[in-house]
Amino acid sequence: MSLQNVLFPERFKNPARYYTTGRPTYPKLLARRVADLVGLSRREQVLDLGTGPGFLAIDYAPLAGGVTAVDPEREMLAVAAENAKRAGVTVNFVRGSSFELPAGIGPFRLVTIGRAFHWMDRAQTLASLDPLTLPGGAIALFGERYPEVADNAWYPAFRSLVDSYSTDDPAQGRTRGLSPHEGVLLETAFDHLERVSVLESRRTPIEHIVDRALSFGAAWDGKPGSRENDLAQEVRALVSKHAHDGVVHEVIEGHALVASRSRDLKS
Repeated sequence: MSLQNVLFPERFKNPARYYTTGRPTYPKLLARRVADLVGLSRREQVLDLGTGPGFLAIDYAPLAGGVTAVDPEREMLAVAAENAKRAGVTVNFVRGSSFELPAGIGPFRLVTIGRAFHWMDRAQTLASLDPLTLPGGAIALFGERYPEVADNAWYPAFRSLVDSYSTDDPAQGRTRGLSPHEGVLLETAFDHLERVSVLESRRTPIEHIVDRALSFGAAWDGKPGSRENDLAQEVRALVSKHAHDGVVHEVIEGHALVASRSRDLKS
């Protein structure tokens, strides 16, 4: 099944308003650890591809000479621009995608991709980024996981509930059947891989967990309406059992898979 068939127009348009409060930001230390690993300086540029709400672009703005953030969804770019303004940083937001990178961008010391690589033609995207990435530069795939600790006892049931709303999602078969990113990277120029992770304890309001559920396009089945209200009510009831004073404790592990060119390491 092609991406064109599963990326229905409202997959990211409708959930965009829930990303800022719903999706967890990455630990700030993670961005700095990756910047140190790739030798990023204030004289060099960063590309954040599939920027979504702009979290990574905002994290890297103080660490680089400039950040270009690309996303295909207008509503998501508007959300990201507002987040950058609120954070007091300057980011160049550009409409585009991995399938059609904006003209005239680059070169970059670092390309960041957060929770979006599975939506791309991965091999083709890496081939397109190769000439835009400086010698010694890298591509970093960011994500998060929820370690099996007491504070995350609510998470498995939350994940199952969200998944139960996405049984008709046409993207399920494609995204869940993908081969691991590591295998794809090892077959490209970016074949030297290193991992970086940072764990962080957080206190998250119940309503932000509700927004997190609503930020998943799969749960919408491509259309807003009663499903939005039903899911919100069920998530609220579920996480309230684990909350104290309206707040849920959670532990987030932000992680990055950093891929550079082994040929650069030998030169």
